[in-house]
Amino acid sequence: MSYPKELLATRSVVRPGLYAVIPPDGLVNNVLPCLTGCRTSIVCSPKMGASFVEYEVTVAPCGGTCAPFAGEDGVESFLYVVSGSVRAETAGESVVLAAGGYLFVPDGTGGLRFTNMGEEEAFVLLYKQRYVPNGKDRPHAVKGNVNEIPFRIYDEMENVRIKDLLPTDLAFDLNMHILSFEPGGCHPIVETHVQEHGAYILSGAGMYLLDERWMGIKKGDFMWFGPYVAQCAYGVGREPFAYIYSKDCNRDVII
Repeated sequence: MSYPKELLATRSVVRPGLYAVIPPDGLVNNVLPCLTGCRTSIVCSPKMGASFVEYEVTVAPCGGTCAPFAGEDGVESFLYVVSGSVRAETAGESVVLAAGGYLFVPDGTGGLRFTNMGEEEAFVLLYKQRYVPNGKDRPHAVKGNVNEIPFRIYDEMENVRIKDLLPTDLAFDLNMHILSFEPGGCHPIVETHVQEHGAYILSGAGMYLLDERWMGIKKGDFMWFGPYVAQCAYGVGREPFAYIYSKDCNRDVII
């Protein structure tokens, strides 16, 4: 960093309990005891009203975990590689994840570890939340790469497509998706629902409605939408507006 050349300004908007838009230029480093050689920003947490925690992590060569991430009892986690590559481990299993690679780790398996074995920085997303059981059904570890998953048409609209990264069976209380809008593509309705989302923009730009406010969103931004916040989007520009987002699912509301 250096002295600013213009008046200080930001596109960041945070409405605790409702929604947040956090662009990359305002992020600061957070030191986590389980990470070394990493520049980490906690972009979503219960402190803003979310039920989960999400991190953006730049991993230097040889950097990664020095203790398990999300190793607490009852906590499940997810790792997604935006760029570069890492070697990830959980419950004695090791896998190399290139860009687009991901690993879901269920609770009760000791969390996950990862290391950047390459010569360039890697950029990853980390996610954790407390698992909500469903009787005797138990989720299992899932590894994959989004580049090997075909898109399917979203709500019968040819210019909006989606990928499911995790199984849809009732053992899982979480899913991760990639939603992609061609320029001019949009949601079919203004959505208002009990689920909350954390979303990282992978490409392009869009106009997003959150609550009662339309905002320009672009690659590198992070968004959080709380329960029942009205939301929808239009893709704009010349390339697809795409983002990876979390969704709580398959559970009734606890009272």
